[in-house]
Amino acid sequence: MAKLYSTTMINVGGREGHVEAPDGSMAMTITAPKPGKKEGTNPEQLFAAGYSSCFNSALELVKNEAKISNESTVKAKVSLYNEGPADFHIDVELSVHIDGLADEETAKLAEKAHQVCPYSKATRGNIDVKLMTF
Repeated sequence: MAKLYSTTMINVGGREGHVEAPDGSMAMTITAPKPGKKEGTNPEQLFAAGYSSCFNSALELVKNEAKISNESTVKAKVSLYNEGPADFHIDVELSVHIDGLADEETAKLAEKAHQVCPYSKATRGNIDVKLMTF
């Protein structure tokens, strides 16, 4: 297996802290998800951004194989749950749209992308991931 890429991010302060790349290419304030709190981002938003981007890239690969060039959009909704002291988990809803394609065709391509996407592979069996079209 050939490694294609590796990156590092450093966090200080957890959910009320700061995250940055050692090379200076990215730096963000991290805040816990609280209603009305707008400064900074939170880990769930970062995960949703990464998953939606990765999934759409996998979808591009699947569409190319099917000779479909229509533009696609992927929305990732990440929800955080608390089931007691120190018992947290997340789940994900991936909503997929491909311009000009019926929901049934989009759903088939999304399922194929779900088999290809590295985030989907990493989360499989660990968290609930629901695929849908919009």
